Amino acid sequence: MGNVGLSFGSATSGQGFDVTATVNQIVTNLQAVETPWKSQLTKLANQDTQLSSLGTQLSALTTDLQNLSDFIGVMAGKQGSSSNENILSLSSADSSAIAGTHTITVRNLAQTSSAASDIVVASDVLTGSVTIQVGSGDARTINAGDASTPATISGLATAINRANIGVTATVLTDVKGSRLSIVSSTGGSAGTLTVSSSLANSSSGDAGVSLMQIQPGKDANILVDGVELSSASNTVTNAIPGVVFQLLSAPASGEAVQVVVTNDTNSVASAVNQFVKDYNAVMKAIYAQEGNDSSGAPEPLYGSPILARLQEALQSGLISTYGTGAVNALYSLGISFNRDGSLSLNGDTLTSILNSNYADVTAFFQDSGGFGATFGKTLNSLGNVYSTGTLTLALKENASQEKALKGSIAKQDELIAMQKDRLTAQLNAANQTLQAIPPLVDQISMMYSAITGYNSKNS
Repeated sequence: MGNVGLSFGSATSGQGFDVTATVNQIVTNLQAVETPWKSQLTKLANQDTQLSSLGTQLSALTTDLQNLSDFIGVMAGKQGSSSNENILSLSSADSSAIAGTHTITVRNLAQTSSAASDIVVASDVLTGSVTIQVGSGDARTINAGDASTPATISGLATAINRANIGVTATVLTDVKGSRLSIVSSTGGSAGTLTVSSSLANSSSGDAGVSLMQIQPGKDANILVDGVELSSASNTVTNAIPGVVFQLLSAPASGEAVQVVVTNDTNSVASAVNQFVKDYNAVMKAIYAQEGNDSSGAPEPLYGSPILARLQEALQSGLISTYGTGAVNALYSLGISFNRDGSLSLNGDTLTSILNSNYADVTAFFQDSGGFGATFGKTLNSLGNVYSTGTLTLALKENASQEKALKGSIAKQDELIAMQKDRLTAQLNAANQTLQAIPPLVDQISMMYSAITGYNSKNS
């Protein structure tokens, strides 16, 4: 602690001294003891930033690995193609689909049943009712001009829709007039409409308005690998497990379409490339902490044993072998180590092994003792997600030190505040004493003059 000198000036000047400046100088000296504590807090905070950043990067690497090792992740992805998109178009192939080739012949398309009325004028007043039956369901009768809808063709359409009987009613209008159109909500033969009408057009002398079936419901009929199948919709979802395709036409020639379902190797290759990229990012961040920053000062984690622990665990997990299959190490996938510890990926090697031995690649990532499960445990043991992770424990240790340092600073601040109050009071009293000296001297001089008759001012 530095020394503080008090300058009172002349004791008889009556001017005293600057109490605030003096107290602040003393407080500054007292606060100097906190400087190393605050420096340590800054150092720990910088370490926390780097530890958390490494944790984030390890989490990204973990997500990459989970994408490859999850049974419903990218390895389960499928893609498909059709040899004739004019007849059959593939919509999707999900993880439950099995790679293979299927032959499909479309004999006829599915169609949805519909009915329509005679042409009337949109404003004509209708009486009577229509009766509608969907498939084998109950027949329902809808009156024209009920209490809530006008007795027009538009009002009748509204009443039918409100009845919720499994059809959709609309009014179709052209230059000739308007028609009531009814379409079944159920596709295929099960949704065939049976309709009848007792409608009359009172605006045209109670002329009858008929309602007739325009199109019956029909199921699509297809052959899948020689097996005859039916579908109520042209969007077929259950013919090939996990595959959805759209029937577009039924050629009279009976042309067969080849549907090929394959593993989504492009997405897998992209996922492996992302894993390599994120691994290299982690290693680069670790190496960056082993030197000095741009100003020449050591990085926050310089010399920390945590860096060596991370490097050793990560590299050991990558160079190990897993199982006895054709793919039992990362080099089997075209992944190799560079001299700086980073990884390189040979895309041609990866593509080749994915096309020739997809099952072993899957096993490498997804078997219980495979790379995916084992390296996943390694990543969990290093990160800051789990309570026992290396980075989690390091952050906890720092937090404990930070708490102790902040407590010491708080106690020192409390002590300084008390000393500041005491010093201020003492120095204010001393200052008042100094300021009171000149009047006392004058008093004494006056008393001396009165006794001796001597006046020092006139001498």
